[in-house]
Amino acid sequence: MTDLSQPALQTFTDAIWSDEIVPTLVEYVAIPNKSPSFEPQWKALGHMDKAVELFVAWAKARLERLPGATLTVEQLPGRTPLIFIDVPGTARAGETVLLYGHLDKQPEMTGWAEGKGPWIPVLEGDKLYGRGGADDGYAMFGALGALMALREQNVPHARAVVVIEASEESGSPDLPAYMDALSERIGNVSLVVCLDSASI
Repeated sequence: MTDLSQPALQTFTDAIWSDEIVPTLVEYVAIPNKSPSFEPQWKALGHMDKAVELFVAWAKARLERLPGATLTVEQLPGRTPLIFIDVPGTARAGETVLLYGHLDKQPEMTGWAEGKGPWIPVLEGDKLYGRGGADDGYAMFGALGALMALREQNVPHARAVVVIEASEESGSPDLPAYMDALSERIGNVSLVVCLDSASI
């Protein structure tokens, strides 16, 4: 079993976030994909689909770093889409970790500082301003980035299932239906990592 090198982990994490993740989050902030409760016409407007496409394109371009990983976009009738990523484990056979996040956003609201706004991504130093980057756009990137960091150092890990939904800011009305529909593919979960606060 390979021990995790903290300096190597720091180097990998700093590089992937600055070079690959933050530029994509900048694009994501500019998409006004409000949660269905705040934008009933979300499907017709296409912003949610655009956000999903951005996330999927980023993830698919990196799945080769996670051999055997698969990605699908699930779309139950009348419900928001859900990204489902299955990453085979390299250890702990029979165990599954579920990593949860969401990509729908809160509405614009008021009180933005001059030069900033909900759909205007602004990078100042190590901070990204705009709607959705911290709640909860980083979740998929954080989950896959962590798994890639482990693979980079040949550190074994359990099977991981990444679920990114699109109705959390509306109270996650679509999530239970997806959990039921995907229950066999998810399997028995040993640990849930919720990359958000008070979500599920």
